[in-house]
Formats: sequence, C-alpha cells, structure tokens
Amino acid sequence: MKALHPYDIELVQLSNKQHEFDYELDDRFFGLFDQTLVNGGHLKAHVTLDKSELLLNFTFHIAGTLRLTCDRSLEEFDYPIDTTQKLHVRFGNEEVELDENVLQILHGAQKINIAQHLFDYIGLSVPIKKLCPQFLEEDENAVTDEDENILIYSSSTAPETDEDDDDEGPVDPRWDALKKIK
Repeated sequence: MKALHPYDIELVQLSNKQHEFDYELDDRFFGLFDQTLVNGGHLKAHVTLDKSELLLNFTFHIAGTLRLTCDRSLEEFDYPIDTTQKLHVRFGNEEVELDENVLQILHGAQKINIAQHLFDYIGLSVPIKKLCPQFLEEDENAVTDEDENILIYSSSTAPETDEDDDDEGPVDPRWDALKKIK
C-alpha cells in the first residue's frame, strides 16, 4: 500500500549502530487502517533502532492524545497515552512472527514497515472500558463508597468450624475409626 511508505525504514542504507526516527500520527494515519477502535488523535512517536548484523532492536515511545468514543454516552473524548514498547527483529529464512515482540524477516530484506506496529502499540494503550473522564470518576467513587456493602456469596448454611460435625446425620463407621487416629 502506497500510503504506508512514509513508515518504511530502509535497512540497506543503515549502518550497524543506533538510529532514531520521529513520526507525527494524526487522523490520516488512523484512516490508513480499517478499524473502529480509535476515531483519531494527535500523537508523536519516537522510534529508536539498534541495528546489528543479525538483529534489529526497536524501541517505540508513543505519546499524545487519542480521540475515543465513550462506551456509556457515545460522546467523543480525548484520552492521553504515553507508552514505550520494544520489538526485536531477527533475520532468517522466512517471514514469521515468533512471539508478540519478536519477528523474523528474510536475510535479504531491504526495508521494514513499522506502521502496523505503531497502530498495534497504540491499540494496546486503549482501555477495554472507554469512559469519558466524568464517568470514570463516578465509577472510581462508586467502588470506594460501596466497599462496605459488598455481598460475599457463601453456599454453606452454617459457619465452618474445626470441631467435629456430629449433627450431619449418620456417619460411616469407617470414618469413626479414622477420627480415633487423631
């Protein structure tokens, strides 16, 4: 996809040392992905690449604000994020994701595109329950005010004791013999 070319890192042109890249991520960036997680935002991404003969170590630092939709009121609100993630890329005979933070690319790879990684790391920063700040404060206060009124479910009808329970009905005589061993 041609729109993702600004997020290509040309590996052939880079020497084996540390390199730094800066990206501005805005509504156009989020429009490149078919998604409904984020409405837009304004973020800055600082990417550090430590390149060696066999390994590429990326450190992504992403900070700024996202525009999300509140799950309760369906209003848009700004959500601040500040995250740092690491990605390790090694060279091999095939392109495969070995782990969530470890990739393998071909030995002769000329470039690597980091757009999807940037989007994924932003997505990891989005909370599962997206609430406007006023609702978030209400939820936090509700939990602390009602701590005394929490119901704990118990299926037993009587409190547990360490004493022998003789009122449960007839007991198998084999258990009586075992109790005498105490």
